[in-house]
Amino acid sequence: MQVNVGSTDKVVRIVIGLVLLSLLYFVEGKARWFGLIGLVPLLTAFTGFCPLYTLLGMNTCPRK
Repeated sequence: MQVNVGSTDKVVRIVIGLVLLSLLYFVEGKARWFGLIGLVPLLTAFTGFCPLYTLLGMNTCPRK
């Protein structure tokens, strides 16, 4: 598993993930469970690997 998520991308993913997770607290009814989707960007940010980027051939890490 090669790291393909850069630092700026990680920050954006963490913010989006936290915003989506906040839906669990601020939205009522069944729609609130869509907030669990926020776990996906958080997971990809903390691991530094995005499977979709691999499929698309993308890499936001700076070149070594």
